[in-house]
Amino acid sequence: MQALPAGAAPAPQRQMLVGVSLAVVAMIMITGSMLAVWSLQRTRAIDEIGSWLPDGVTIPEVATNVMLLAFVGICVFAQWAVYSAKRADHGHATFALASTAFVAVLVINAQAFVYQEMGLGISDGTYAAMFYGVTGLFMVLMIIGVVFSAVTAFRYMGGRVHDHEIVAAHAIYWYATAAVFAAIWFVVYVTK
Repeated sequence: MQALPAGAAPAPQRQMLVGVSLAVVAMIMITGSMLAVWSLQRTRAIDEIGSWLPDGVTIPEVATNVMLLAFVGICVFAQWAVYSAKRADHGHATFALASTAFVAVLVINAQAFVYQEMGLGISDGTYAAMFYGVTGLFMVLMIIGVVFSAVTAFRYMGGRVHDHEIVAAHAIYWYATAAVFAAIWFVVYVTK
């Protein structure tokens, strides 16, 4: 009597990729709806009083442009982590994950600089409430991204070097965050 051959291995379920994809869809939907409300409030303010940006408030454009350019580095580092993880290059994958988190912290710092330079209180009118609502959401997304980078790095460094799914999910999150910030940058910082 001969034993039956082993069955096929079950297909991977990709929970991490599915979860991040759902989070990305939610992130895009909430940001899109907030930017739509921003545009509506901006149009109404321009129709009523002729200006949306309060008098005496200036947005430091250099810092906001640098934040946009920093996302190029974030996306390159996140993809480098995926590339290195697939090739079992432990050192480069860890360095790329740490670099992603570091540049993200720099973006958070630049946004804090924008808040400080504008000198705008959250209760200083509709513009201030909308500005802090939209950019505050962005700050929350950045903090989540830094935490995600740390979790990915610790999980990868902790011995799960063959778990490429979390590194790919990490990169997807940062690509989506870059797209979200590009929309915020254009609507909030460029069109004012």
